[in-house]
Amino acid sequence: MALSIDDLALLVEIVELGSFSQAAARRRWSQPQVSQRVAALEEQLDVQLFARHRRGATPTPACLTFLPSAQQALAAIEAGKQAVQGAPALPQVTLACVPSLTSLIYGPLLPKLADAPLEIRCSTDHSPVIMDKLLTGRAQLGFVLKCPAIAGIQLERLYLSPIVAVVRRGHPLTRRARLTLADVANARLAPQFWGEDCDELIRLLRVHRRSDSAIHAIQPASAAIELALEHGFLTFMPEMAAARQLKLGNLAKLEIADLPHWEWEAMVAWRSGKRPDAAKLRVLQAVREL
Repeated sequence: MALSIDDLALLVEIVELGSFSQAAARRRWSQPQVSQRVAALEEQLDVQLFARHRRGATPTPACLTFLPSAQQALAAIEAGKQAVQGAPALPQVTLACVPSLTSLIYGPLLPKLADAPLEIRCSTDHSPVIMDKLLTGRAQLGFVLKCPAIAGIQLERLYLSPIVAVVRRGHPLTRRARLTLADVANARLAPQFWGEDCDELIRLLRVHRRSDSAIHAIQPASAAIELALEHGFLTFMPEMAAARQLKLGNLAKLEIADLPHWEWEAMVAWRSGKRPDAAKLRVLQAVREL
């Protein structure tokens, strides 16, 4: 049985995009062309590869089992092309990270691996999407906020950081040693959105707020820090995300007596497998050393 390399690439694209029509648009094909190619591949493999539905196509368990082999075959061919063209065929490690963690992970990690014999590809997405990318082989390591365990995915804690209130140096609220939520409720507020607890915080603040002005919940952490530093906002965020500006003295932490003890748990995730992946393990070790 001879499998077409182009059909393998099409399979990977459909899994990535979740849709026959989007794969067709990327290739400038008609959707029937894509359907025919997939049908031919399913006939060759004697399995159903996708469950079709109105919103797109979902890979079947058989497809997910076959997918890593297809990706490895495509990667091997690409490496061969680069080799004959004189380009170094370095192993690649694809990372996916929630936006809130990018400055904490990507910033220090890439310089640490600058001389390592591997290439890193970075992307950002939400935690559920990242977990799906790990399952389907579109990413080798993911940096997510705490989420439910998934079979086949390893999770390891990176950070456990309390949620704190911060303002820029010299803000009027820094003149008071002990505060309550009622004391800060009427300030210009822009908490970093870290999850459902952020919605609860906004509800608590509105109880004491005397105006109907907006409370902005934003992402990523860098945007919340900029609003605090440049525009005088009070922001609530994981202490780890503000650590550098707190150390430099540009931001100050407020002590709020009735602020609930919320924590932000960041984790690294990867798909467990029988074959060791030296490049992935090297990146994982560097992450642990950060």
